[in-house]
Amino acid sequence: MYVEVISRRPGICGSVFTSTQITTCGNNYTGILIPDNIKRPRMKEYANNTSQHMARIVERNIDALLERQKVEESSKKFEEKIADTVTRFTGSMVFVYIHLVLFGIWITWNMGVFGLQPFDESLVILAMFASVEAIFLSTFVLISQNRMNEKADKRAELNLQISLLAEHEITRLITLNTAMAKQMGLEHSYDDEEIKELSKDIHPERVMDAMENIDLKKNEHRG
Repeated sequence: MYVEVISRRPGICGSVFTSTQITTCGNNYTGILIPDNIKRPRMKEYANNTSQHMARIVERNIDALLERQKVEESSKKFEEKIADTVTRFTGSMVFVYIHLVLFGIWITWNMGVFGLQPFDESLVILAMFASVEAIFLSTFVLISQNRMNEKADKRAELNLQISLLAEHEITRLITLNTAMAKQMGLEHSYDDEEIKELSKDIHPERVMDAMENIDLKKNEHRG
């Protein structure tokens, strides 16, 4: 049997169960007993509908993110595309293998292993080539890194805004539930200091000020 809970009031552990009352430690639940063959199919149907709805929401979010990525890729400048291409190539094993072969041949050639005339016995040209290559490659990597930092900052800002919106919505839900509890006369459900504190909006600037003050105190303590 499934119990549809209607209300709750303080009770005593060990009370006798009836057809409309179920008592647990500290709380007495009043409800209606519903046969399993009536309630469970509806619950399964509701669960299936909820799963399908959530799947559609996830799919919609994924499509929106992919579309956003396509727009960002298409809006990149030509220089940024070149920098990303070079960065991807230098971060691959193919790049490593090419340099192993090239530097290996260069060094063994100038060491006289092949019996050929050396053209860079002191390997100064090789060192100069590697230095110039490192300068350009580090520049390309920094360009790509800057773009990645910009994307990370945008995502962090988006997460912050979503968190603030979620906090505001939760605060409003607590306020609504508190009002409903007052209407139902459930004093123990709303007459609580923690509930009153949670029903207040959080000001992010005050939180940031508090975090900065904590950091200042830590720095002063270390100093």
